[in-house]
Amino acid sequence: MTRRELLFYLRGLGGATLLAGESFAARTDLLPSFWKNRLPDVDRAMKQAKKGHVQLLAKSAGQRDIYLVTYGQKDNLVSTANYNSACGGNDPASYRRKDGKQKPVVFLLGPVHGQEIEGVVGLMNLLAVAETGLDLYGRDWPDLAANLARCRLLIVPVGNPDGRARCSVDSWVGADPHVHERIGMGTQADGTNYVWPMVKRFHPMQGARVGQLGSYFNDHGMNLMHDDWFEPMAAETGAYLFIVLLHSHNSRPSVEPTAYVPRTVKETIRTFANRLYARYRAAALPARDSGPETEEDGATFPPPSFNLASALHHVCGSVAFVHECPSGVKEGAPVTHEQILAIEMLLYEELFQFAVERPVRWV
Repeated sequence: MTRRELLFYLRGLGGATLLAGESFAARTDLLPSFWKNRLPDVDRAMKQAKKGHVQLLAKSAGQRDIYLVTYGQKDNLVSTANYNSACGGNDPASYRRKDGKQKPVVFLLGPVHGQEIEGVVGLMNLLAVAETGLDLYGRDWPDLAANLARCRLLIVPVGNPDGRARCSVDSWVGADPHVHERIGMGTQADGTNYVWPMVKRFHPMQGARVGQLGSYFNDHGMNLMHDDWFEPMAAETGAYLFIVLLHSHNSRPSVEPTAYVPRTVKETIRTFANRLYARYRAAALPARDSGPETEEDGATFPPPSFNLASALHHVCGSVAFVHECPSGVKEGAPVTHEQILAIEMLLYEELFQFAVERPVRWV
């Protein structure tokens, strides 16, 4: 989709008119037709999928369904070692011997924090493109669909259905950030909000410290971004170790740095981020100036966390990163529903193009 077409697309999406003092967060009946992120929306999409192969990947802590949808054939490559051992043997090809002719593999994990619903919206529209070539507003994405067909794609639409079920809001555009904080991170025993980063100082989030359990967590109080990777505490974690992560925050869209991975991986993440930000700027969308720096980890104290994105690389050798989409709350990056959709769709369009242009060669 060209810049001119995208600007026309944004203008054409329209959307309902807000009444004075209202927000889409309060009036779910006013949400645009493409804004699908509830668990029933996901269940419906799974039942309607024709081209994608749908399977039950796992059950959440609260015994909710976690789906995996795949497109494209899986390459049956010979493997004589896991990735870690292959690197120790100075030959990553012992893990997967690739000559650049295999389909690129793209893994997309829907939000593992239940209140970060924007990623679910994006994935619901991407699934529509994969199935029909059109997003849920009926707009054509020919380049995205063409590059998607050249890849093997794996999608988990919702990474934390427990948290999503606990989140009572379907859109944060125009919402009070204090409410966003309370529903997302929960409250302490005295009713005051947990805030970032203090909310991560308790894991699992259980017992007397919890007033209201936030949507950040599954039903056992686990923040799935920060499990114990060598002895996972959550069943979801074992299922997610091979999948890329979609998140949301209250700032401009960003590709976050991944700690404790090789410099070549960090440089690839920065290159992709710069390309993506250029796409955002060309479409008159909020964007950062440049991608994450390729800095040494642990140069200062406290060190960065070894999180799910870090673990993903060390399990399968992939370039793993977190994409943060703005949520649209008041006092954050000002975005509309239409702009959030465009941010998500341009991410996918650039991601598949990038994957096709850079085939993996481990020989």
